[in-house]
Amino acid sequence: MTLSEAELLAKVPTGLYIDGQWVEGRGENAIAVEDPATGKVLLEIANANAQDALAALAAADAAQAKWARTAPRERAEILRRTFDLVRERAEEFAMLISLEMGKPIAEARGEVTYGNEFLRWFSEEAVRITGRYGSSPEGTGRMLVAKRPVGPAFAITPWNFPLAMATRKIGPALAAGCTIVVKPAELTPLTTLLLVKTFEEAGVPAGVINVITTSTSAATSAPIISDRRLRKITFTGSTAVGRKLLEQSAERVLRTSMELGGNAPFLVFADADLDAAVNGAMLAKMRNIGQACTAANRFIVHESVAEEFAHRFAARLGQLQLGRGIDADTTCGPVIDQRARANMERLVEATVREGGQVITGGQSVAGDGYFFTPTVLDNVQPGSTILKEEIFGPVAPIVRFKTEDEAVALANDTEYGLISYAFTQDLKRGLRLVESLDTGMTGLNTGLVSNAAAPFGGVKESGTGREGGVEGIQEYLETKYVMTPDPFL
Repeated sequence: MTLSEAELLAKVPTGLYIDGQWVEGRGENAIAVEDPATGKVLLEIANANAQDALAALAAADAAQAKWARTAPRERAEILRRTFDLVRERAEEFAMLISLEMGKPIAEARGEVTYGNEFLRWFSEEAVRITGRYGSSPEGTGRMLVAKRPVGPAFAITPWNFPLAMATRKIGPALAAGCTIVVKPAELTPLTTLLLVKTFEEAGVPAGVINVITTSTSAATSAPIISDRRLRKITFTGSTAVGRKLLEQSAERVLRTSMELGGNAPFLVFADADLDAAVNGAMLAKMRNIGQACTAANRFIVHESVAEEFAHRFAARLGQLQLGRGIDADTTCGPVIDQRARANMERLVEATVREGGQVITGGQSVAGDGYFFTPTVLDNVQPGSTILKEEIFGPVAPIVRFKTEDEAVALANDTEYGLISYAFTQDLKRGLRLVESLDTGMTGLNTGLVSNAAAPFGGVKESGTGREGGVEGIQEYLETKYVMTPDPFL
């Protein structure tokens, strides 16, 4: 049975989750969580202060030793039970994501499927943590190499994928034997709160997961990061904030995982299958309304196909139906808030001023919510403002190129290196691009690469570490080496 909006919101906890209890926050004023499609408040939730943050860390620290000793199979079963519960309640989670984040309900369902896979994947990885044992090269002793949990972790998640970003951090932490304090984004905390309630139902012990919601992120996070009990910080968000967190983490030499900003190039060569390229562009650009670090940011298209690609892409974007995400006919929701919409306006105005042309869209929509029409900008000049910034919205700038070397140079001309996309039917060129594009991930003839079984992460100023795949759990494990004498001597 499908719940009404009111019935669903009534199921969402509004407190902080500390040491297995839902408690009130001690921060000033409750946090009002808005629906970005209407601007109306969905729920008011607890606001944590620094005292609450340290209480959450204390609970995680107190639970750490026992959780680390918990059998891997038991840890795996808790993750698997949570996966099963989320799958049973997939429609509730999708509706909640759509309400607080604005994405169309069909896409929200996709996030539930994708995000929940991290719980299943890491439930399976929990029982596959291995080390090695062998003779020293000299034959005088035995070397034992083991893995053990890093210890209490602090996870800071962004607003754009409220389920997937939480499961991508909680899953490997719990699988590895780490306890965790989670701070979801102020704009979209409800999905994480419902997820943690689901973990509670699945039997996670008190103190293993703790959640604090706050409107004073920096002031609340700082005491946790500076506390000697914390051993790891994992963050997804902007590079600017990531730099500050790395500076703070350096003081105590914390283990860090940073999934930061992106400026993804999307290359279309003269020999590309344009149907596939346009389909890929829709996926790579419009996933989450363009509000994703993996979103195609710069469309670098060969001059011989640029005009056709631009108009075909614009036609597809023009067919999107703007509206509230939970409405069945909506195919494009709002951006997250007024600041995001104003940024879209600024970037379009700057691009036109610098020589680009609007093919479709290009303006905000009057009325309730924070809507901006999906936009294609053609003949964007190299060096334009929009090519230097992470757009994080439904605006697609197209810049033209003549040669492969020029395309690669344009693609790599950024401090970011998260993901790239390339469309070509030339196998040799495709392999050259895989090696020459300076990004941690590449979609070759596809606009969608995210998968729980794959290592997600970037190079340069797009971050450090990997989430997902067999690599993901290693971010929460330390290596312990032991030497013993030869037992036969």
